[in-house]
Amino acid sequence: MNISKNKKADIIVNKRSSDPFDKLIFEKGIRIQQFIISKELNLIVLLLTNSAVIKVAIKHFPRIKNASKEELETAEIRGNGIGIRWSLIDEDISLKGLIKEVAMNDALSRLQSKDNQELAFV
Repeated sequence: MNISKNKKADIIVNKRSSDPFDKLIFEKGIRIQQFIISKELNLIVLLLTNSAVIKVAIKHFPRIKNASKEELETAEIRGNGIGIRWSLIDEDISLKGLIKEVAMNDALSRLQSKDNQELAFV
């Protein structure tokens, strides 16, 4: 969702976003409800408010990959569920970025598959 400031009246006006990822998060209200970090499994798992699960490899985040257990334990959900922050290692991950990454990797995987799975863009 984009927010602009009306200079005449000094009023903040909400505008609908054309970005489908912003629509999911800001208009549909999808948020991170809980998360699990497992260095042993090289995995971050996000449980979303719409019952979806996002799994992403820790290897994609060098600061998280190299963090100690104590540093990883500082992680907290921020922005009412639109991101995760690790204060001790100065790392932030946004829900939007993770959804985009998962969607792109899924599409690439399907395109590279020999099964010729169908992709649709509507």
